[in-house]
Amino acid sequence: MASKKDGVMYIGITNDIARRVYEHKEGLVPGFTKKYKVNKLVYAEMFNNVTEAIEREKQLKGWRREKKILLIETSNKSWSDLYKTIL
Repeated sequence: MASKKDGVMYIGITNDIARRVYEHKEGLVPGFTKKYKVNKLVYAEMFNNVTEAIEREKQLKGWRREKKILLIETSNKSWSDLYKTIL
């Protein structure tokens, strides 16, 4: 999730991506994403195994910002909001 290109980024996991992105968009959950208006889905990976998802989340959170940007831009060069593609 991102606030805008070159803005604040957030990495997290969920078992219902459409619901979770909606919550971020509407500011329904207090905290980091609401405070910084992080409400655009710019990148996502799907996993069948929650343990693998958690490991990947930890890996991505350990990356430098520049590496995260490169990952996003491999599939979403313009940082478009992908929310409608997951509905």
